[in-house]
Amino acid sequence: MSFNNLDNLYRQVIMDHYKNPRNRGSLQDGSLTVDMNNPTCGDRIHLTMKLDNGKVADAKFEGEGCSISMASASMMTQAIIGQDTDSALKLAHIFSEMIQGNDLDDEEEDLDLGDIEALQGVSKFPARIKCATLAWKAMEKGLKQHQ
Repeated sequence: MSFNNLDNLYRQVIMDHYKNPRNRGSLQDGSLTVDMNNPTCGDRIHLTMKLDNGKVADAKFEGEGCSISMASASMMTQAIIGQDTDSALKLAHIFSEMIQGNDLDDEEEDLDLGDIEALQGVSKFPARIKCATLAWKAMEKGLKQHQ
């Protein structure tokens, strides 16, 4: 597959998550809640997660922002549901490294990131990195506060 076709596919995945967000909404009943915003561009997220026996049993988000920010939140919630908290935090670390254009080690490189991989091109646009990482930073903050 040529670079242009791959780039186009990644754009389609991002736009699909933006137009049809997964896990949009809010959880109740003792859920972990984190509110964060990016003051430089106005993106904001309200993330709720339900933890059960050290696992992320459910995660939902609400917010406003650019397509990258909202698509990233959709992808992130899909990726962490069912994961234990350590795995979710490790995934956040891998995502952060990828989005900043840093090299991943062999183990990280072999991990199937699914739709999240579509965001790797954001590393070419430093001003958009904060957009892509907002939901992930909210998740990290919530899980670390819970520990």
